[in-house]
Order: sequence, then C-alpha cells, then structure tokens
Amino acid sequence: MNDINWNDYSLETQAIRAGHKRTHEDEHSIPIFATSSYVFKSAEEAALRFTGQKPGNIYSRFTNPTVNAFQERLAFMEKGERCLAFASGMAAIMAVGMGLLKAGDHVVCSRGVFGNTVLMFQNYFSKFGVTTDFVDLIDGAAWESAIKPNTRFLFLETPSNPLIEIANIELLAKLAHKHNCLLIVDNCFCTPVLQKPFESGADIVIHSATKYIDGQGRCVGGAVIASEEIIEKYIYPYLRTGGATMSPFNAWVFLSGLETLSIRMKAHCDNAFELAKWLEQQPAVAKVHYPGLQSHAQHELAKRQQSHFGGIVSFELKGGKEQAWKLIDATEMLSITANLGDVKTTITHPATTTHGRLTPEVRAAAGIKDGLVRISVGLEQVDDIKKDLLKGL
Repeated sequence: MNDINWNDYSLETQAIRAGHKRTHEDEHSIPIFATSSYVFKSAEEAALRFTGQKPGNIYSRFTNPTVNAFQERLAFMEKGERCLAFASGMAAIMAVGMGLLKAGDHVVCSRGVFGNTVLMFQNYFSKFGVTTDFVDLIDGAAWESAIKPNTRFLFLETPSNPLIEIANIELLAKLAHKHNCLLIVDNCFCTPVLQKPFESGADIVIHSATKYIDGQGRCVGGAVIASEEIIEKYIYPYLRTGGATMSPFNAWVFLSGLETLSIRMKAHCDNAFELAKWLEQQPAVAKVHYPGLQSHAQHELAKRQQSHFGGIVSFELKGGKEQAWKLIDATEMLSITANLGDVKTTITHPATTTHGRLTPEVRAAAGIKDGLVRISVGLEQVDDIKKDLLKGL
C-alpha cells in the first residue's frame, strides 16, 4: 500500500486510501500519533534529522505521521505537489503572507473574501509595510489596473463569501503570471470535489478544513497546497518556526472527513440547488445568490469551472436587517451559527457576524447589504429546511 502511485486513481479513491503508510502493527485505520517528540537511535541520527540530511520525524510542531497522512491525501485530491496543514484556515492564510511577503510588497485581494481575511491584510500585514488594494472579484480590468511593480500575489475566494460570485480563475492566473505575480485561491467553498484551481493556473490553494473537509463541525484546521519549491522555500520554514500547527487528533478527524467528502458535496449541492429555486419564488425575497440559477451573473462560468454549484445559498430580504433577523429568529431546526460546510444546515446574518467587524463603507463596497442572509445548506430533507424557513418568511 505504501508504494502505490495514487495519481493513477480517482479522487474518490484517493480520499479514502491515499496518505496512509501502514505501520508494523498492520492497522486498517490510520492511527493517531499522539506524541510531541520522537526518539533517535543515536546522537548522529538526531543531528542528521535536524539538519535535514536524513528524513524522518523530529518534533510534532512540524512533523507528525497523522498530520503527514492528511497533507498527502489532500495534495493528491487537489492535484498539487505538496500540502502543509495548519491550526486553522486563518493560520494557513497567515503562513502564506508571512512566508511570501516582505516590507514594501503589495497585494491585490478580492473584496468578496471572509471578513477576517480582509482584516488580516488591512490591519496586520500593513503593520509590516505591506499594502493591499481590494477589487471587485469579477472585474478583470480592476484586477489588472490594481497590479503594481511590487505586487507579490493576487488573492481571492471563489465562490465568494457571502455573495457566491464566481471568479474566472484561468483569466486571473494568466493576468497574474503576465505581471510575474502568484495567484492564490481559497477553495474552501468548493473543495477539490467541485473545483481544482491548479488545473486553471492557480499557484497556491488554501483551505479551511473546518468547513466541508470536516463536514460535521468538530474541529478547526487549515491547509496550504502549492509546488514543492514554494512550500519548501517559503511556507514550511514559517510553520517550523511559527508553530501554527494542526494537532494529530484534528488531522485524524479531517482524514475521516475526506473519506466521505465526495458524496457529501454532491448531496449538499442537490439540496442547495433545490432550496435556491424555491427561495426565488418567495414574495419576501428580493434576490437569491446561487450560481446554479439562470439569474446568476456567472452561471455559465460556474458550469465550466465547477463540477457542481456548491452548498451555499445567500439571499436578500425586502425588509432589510429587521426582516433578516426576524427570519433567523423564527427558525426552529436550523442552527444559528456562522460556521458552514456542516451536515446540519446553518443560517447567519453576514453584516453583523462574519463581516460585522468591517466598516459600513467596506461592507457596502463588497455588496453586503443589511437584508442579506447566508445559508449553508445541510443534508437534512430539503422540504424540512423549507418548512423551517417559512416560519419567518
């Protein structure tokens, strides 16, 4: 099993089998290596391990067999060369920034990213002399005009959070490479089941494993997938020094999540599509944001770039914040939480939760209105989800 070339197998098989290096105990399930350190056979072997001259485990801050198995499996699924796991999705983004950026560098970022990602670039990287311009995700001309001679990378989420806009990854990759920049794609909403950014030219893919990869709201984690050169030269040194490490237990949970990711994503998509079509017919709803709908501006792009349309639906209510809160509070079954990607359907008001720390001006520029509600559609019977929403609609 340790010698199998998993590139010869499908994503569904990789998700179940890849990354497991069976030990002398011949276990069938991947074990949790709950150890902080490792024993060396001699002082010489310890020295060779620490200098990198001999492969092997050193310290679980940056080498752990359970975490390694998760990293290898996700890299195969994304069709990337190498993956590093982190303590959270935000820790993964921090690692990319700390590894790649220096004082005087510039970043172009989509406005349609998670609120904390905006704050990361705006409030923290700026302290170290890094500037960021935020642009409309789907405006290619705006991306190009924002690029400067010192631009290090372009950063985006697609689909975006929470308006579910779709970026043209291939177009932005060509644009980035034309100006000697890297393209970084947060693939959290789609996962490698629905979208493979490397095939469209992306240089780095980021995940919040907390979301669909786990799928049951149990653990927090993140991942960065890139070329061997980018990981080894820029990202791994930061992980080894900075210590934003994924725990072995969390890695084990995420490995289990990957095993069912493909069938879960298909079910999430089916429920979300059905719910989006139903919401379009509700009198209290002004607009539905879901790329599977003909009314979505990037519907045709989503059909080309993704294998399905995703599990997130957002919609605007005619009554603004008052009506949005009324709807959320009227639900009985749905979970009022800002997390997403769970088998349980979750509902949230982005303007006062996930994007609540942004200024009203920044939220307005990103198109996040007070009447906007975001639903991460779970795996319950979809008619029960509709029934629960009707209490507030």
